[in-house]
Amino acid sequence: MKTGLETLILPAGEAAAAAAARALAAGGLVAFPTETVYGLGADAANAAAIAHLYAAKGRPAFNPLIAHVADVAAARRIGRFDARALKLAEAFWPGPLTLVVPKTDDCPVADLATAGLDTVAIRIPAHPVAQAILRAFGGAVVAPSANISGHVSPTLAAHVESDLAGRIDLIVDGGPVEVGVESTIVGCFETLMLLRPGGLSRERIEAVLGAPLARPPAEAESEDSQPLAPGMLASHYAPRAAVRLNAREVAPGEALLAFGPARPPGLDAAAAVMNLSPAGDLDEAAANLFGYLRALDARGPRAIAVMTIPEEGLGEAINDRLRRAAVAR
Repeated sequence: MKTGLETLILPAGEAAAAAAARALAAGGLVAFPTETVYGLGADAANAAAIAHLYAAKGRPAFNPLIAHVADVAAARRIGRFDARALKLAEAFWPGPLTLVVPKTDDCPVADLATAGLDTVAIRIPAHPVAQAILRAFGGAVVAPSANISGHVSPTLAAHVESDLAGRIDLIVDGGPVEVGVESTIVGCFETLMLLRPGGLSRERIEAVLGAPLARPPAEAESEDSQPLAPGMLASHYAPRAAVRLNAREVAPGEALLAFGPARPPGLDAAAAVMNLSPAGDLDEAAANLFGYLRALDARGPRAIAVMTIPEEGLGEAINDRLRRAAVAR
């Protein structure tokens, strides 16, 4: 991986959007905020730029990428939408939902970005900075999270700078993101399938569909299989410290990622404590998740103990990320 690039950091605005579009058109890599996390963008049609993106992140090339577009018309140029997919697009786009649909016959997204699959993952982000960049560029932009692959996802421009300075061309600083966990991914296959829980809850999607979403087969999430969508590798979103889930006490040398008002035994002697939401609000917890994991990890604890998070609403996405963070590496 070539490092030593001069990474420019610009505040969000018209000048930054124009600079981002120029960099993308020249095959460069641009980090920018979406409502979920900061994404690392490359021209979706430029295989060389996508190869550079994989190298900058240290991302396995069999892990597909999400193509971000500005509107439904652009989405339909790269993917084929049946009635169910259109219903979800109309209900939730722009927003934190990614749809995996069959490619169009003349889909311009490079095969490297789809990992050789005959489907493409598409999202229309709601963030005004992302929208401005997409409209200024005029094409699809693949944009996984703007971090080293497997690390905790970035919710601030400073997180991107910490991981990728010297590896990418530009960071557009739009401040903290709103949602804080990646988009929900739905596979629009013969049976609609929740491939990755995320910033849009299963319950809201199923309410629109009037039917339950299937779960992916267990083998789809094996480290030995090709993922059907981004974010499905078993070990992912991982801090350096080991992560211990459903903690009821804090052991010596551990940091605590708390949730709700409870005070577990050992709290006063913890290496560090951060509470995702003292009030037990899952939306607040999702927004804080990755930033707090990074902050606790920076304290160098023996491990990070995580209190139990309810498996409901955005709790499903939070627990998905935490389980992947806790996989032995």
